[in-house]
Amino acid sequence: MAEELGERTEDPTGRKLADARRQGKIPKSKDLSGAIDLIAAAIVLAMLGAFITGRMADLMRRLLSGTSNNHSPDLAMIGGAIRDAALDLLVALGPVMGLMFFFILLSNFLQVGPMVTFEPLTPKINRLNPLSGVKRILSLRGVMQTGMSIAKLSVVGTIVILVIMRNEAKLVRLPLLDPAQATMVTLYVLIEILAWVLSILLVIGILDFLYQRWQHKKDLRMTKQEVKDEVKSLEGDPQMKRRRFKIAQEVAMQRIASEVPDADVIVTNPTHFSVALRYKDGWNAPRVVAKGADILAIRIRHIASANGVPILERPPLARALYWGTREGDEIAEEHFEAVAEILAYVYRLDGRAASMQNTPEPVAAGA
Repeated sequence: MAEELGERTEDPTGRKLADARRQGKIPKSKDLSGAIDLIAAAIVLAMLGAFITGRMADLMRRLLSGTSNNHSPDLAMIGGAIRDAALDLLVALGPVMGLMFFFILLSNFLQVGPMVTFEPLTPKINRLNPLSGVKRILSLRGVMQTGMSIAKLSVVGTIVILVIMRNEAKLVRLPLLDPAQATMVTLYVLIEILAWVLSILLVIGILDFLYQRWQHKKDLRMTKQEVKDEVKSLEGDPQMKRRRFKIAQEVAMQRIASEVPDADVIVTNPTHFSVALRYKDGWNAPRVVAKGADILAIRIRHIASANGVPILERPPLARALYWGTREGDEIAEEHFEAVAEILAYVYRLDGRAASMQNTPEPVAAGA
């Protein structure tokens, strides 16, 4: 019933996933990226906080000392002050911005891997349609995303309240403490809030990433007919494949019919493989003039029997020649000794002398 209705019940194929990736359609969690970015910001500020504070304090001292002079500032002095302030801001905030940019790239790389595509930036008319935007907002997915955002804010707010309540005794005593102690208590509470919030956001981000991957595969599901069409496009029309196979079988049959009657011997598996060997004066080595498996192997044996060509069962040699030598090619040197023994035996049966150039002398059976 699902197939008749064209329901998407099949998992996406590798080609479908690759096409979606090229188009920029990849599973990605904004929550996970945001959590990683916030954690990175906290780490960077913890590492460079003293450096940034020192640079900013030095900047403020120089600015204040400049404005305390009695003489009126001219344009050159103002321009120099602005230039120095901009340079100090760049020195103070440059490392932070650089590290944050690195962590942003890292968070995206961990989710989507190495990928560069400009497909999402391509202008599309349907993106300008206000009705499409309204539909996205009012869709089930849009409602769920709004609900998740509210839930996340509620969780974060609850954590803040719980931490404040847990440290209520310390916070109510802040007015009684000296500034240094009050600052330390405040920082301790803020760090505890930050640690809990970042931990919860990271867990939410990981769960959201897993959900986005599941939703991505669900969105790319295919109908049974789409899977069949893709297989057909990759492997070809089954009817054409059958026709090509039939033509190949006919060509093989013609070669077998023309080459097997003149072969010296047929080496068999004995059931699955048959290899026709022939040797002529002037050849460097015997050649595989025809070979076949299953039906073709049976056909080779029938033609050989009808034309009086000897058939010998040599399973290892038959398999090696079938897989290792193409039709019309000379056998490999590693098979010279075994084939020389077989041809010598066949030639003795019909009274011929075995003369094989560039091949070892025949060896006794069982050697």
